Amino acid sequence: MRRRGSGILLHITSLFSEYGIGDLGPSACQFVDFLSDAKQSYWQILPVNPTSPEYDNSPYHSLSTFAFNTNLISPECMVKDGFLHEPDVSVVPEFPHGTVDFDAVIRFKEKLFSLAYERFKRDQIDRAGYDEFCRNNSWWLEDFAFFTSFHRHSKGSLWSTWPDAIKYRDPAALDAMRQTLKKNIETEKFLQYIFSRQWQALRIYCIKKGIRLIGDIPIYVNYDSAEVWTHPELFRLDDNLHPLVMAGVPPDYFSRTGQLWKNPLYCWEEHERSGFSWWIHRIEHTLSLVDYTRIDHFRGLVAYWEVPAGAKNAINGKWVPAPGEKLLSLLKNRFVDLPLIAEDLGIITPDVSNLIDRFDLPGMRVLLFAFTDESSGSPHAPHNLKKNCILYTGTHDNATIRGWLESEATTVEKHRLFRYIGQEISADQLPAVLIRLAMMSVADTVIFPMQDILGLGAESRMNRPGTDAGNWRWRLEKDQISPRVTENIGNMTEVYGRT
Repeated sequence: MRRRGSGILLHITSLFSEYGIGDLGPSACQFVDFLSDAKQSYWQILPVNPTSPEYDNSPYHSLSTFAFNTNLISPECMVKDGFLHEPDVSVVPEFPHGTVDFDAVIRFKEKLFSLAYERFKRDQIDRAGYDEFCRNNSWWLEDFAFFTSFHRHSKGSLWSTWPDAIKYRDPAALDAMRQTLKKNIETEKFLQYIFSRQWQALRIYCIKKGIRLIGDIPIYVNYDSAEVWTHPELFRLDDNLHPLVMAGVPPDYFSRTGQLWKNPLYCWEEHERSGFSWWIHRIEHTLSLVDYTRIDHFRGLVAYWEVPAGAKNAINGKWVPAPGEKLLSLLKNRFVDLPLIAEDLGIITPDVSNLIDRFDLPGMRVLLFAFTDESSGSPHAPHNLKKNCILYTGTHDNATIRGWLESEATTVEKHRLFRYIGQEISADQLPAVLIRLAMMSVADTVIFPMQDILGLGAESRMNRPGTDAGNWRWRLEKDQISPRVTENIGNMTEVYGRT
């Protein structure tokens, strides 16, 4: 990422599709075509791990760190590959436009998945490819398939409430239950294979079009996940395998009481004893899917905010050091050019900045943040940027540019903004102005949420940190990306040397 380039942030779920949610099918390839025509270099996405209704279908609260979100499987591609027939997908519910109804999508796709698995089993479609996938991924796939099958069998109950023999992974009990859940387990493995097959086809298409993918690794994993159940020794749990402490952040821009994420914290001593093997597998696995990956909440690798279990908010936590330098040193030896992006927003101390500089990682800057304090000294203001950073107009956690000016910006922030750009403008005009301001900056890489490219308002926001419901639902409508949008972005990209 050491040359001038630009790209767009759009999660897979936000693509247009006839099937109620963005997927890995034709609309994904059409979006890659748009990126190529608009002279972009990067497509940034959110994590593609499994989501669940219990956690508002958040991609940052997953049942697995290594498995894939099967809601993103394309029915059209399953027809093309022979796992479904045209009549199977001919009757489609009337899904809402511009938003995802996750419950309706899950119900619809589960029926399709059941048909596809039965056809795969009967006709042995690409059995060799499936067997190879299972062999290559057995180190996570077997445990995940059992975990998610038993999770459904126990009606979604936390794994820490399961019968002790399963909770503590007694081999005989697991073997017996595998026989009981055999069909469900095999179906889960099949769907993971289908996702992988479709993903690799999309990845090849991106390479063909010159588009590089930027992925995302949440620093912490969900307590109710296959990884914590499988490797409890890697997390700070008590004798009953309940969390001793929880992750979060102190009060910040997003919340006066901090953010209480409730993820279990790592037992870093055990990770060090194992040579950080779990982390190395995690990074390698992600980089088998994408070209670069962001590490969300990177500062947690230097020091993390530890909150006692049972706390109601994140105010009464404390900072605890983490061995990020040792981990990054191992990763640096494994990858010639460490393809990581440090999400260094929030409370960043000199030790975090020093680690980022030592390993020459690009950090993040957010243009909207340039106006929360006096712009002259803000690290997010274009005149204070360094080349080795990624400048965003906003992220999935921010309001859109237009929505910010219309409903969130204070009078003081508006004054700073208009003073900075040298004129007072309307909310409709602001997205194009800030995109141009980012494009002309010295930052090697600039990334724009698709909502800002389209000039959309607050109704199109992806996520509101600190809220537990109603997020992650926005998606494109058909033909919303016009030829004029493509031309405008392409021209700007060319003018500012980012092609």
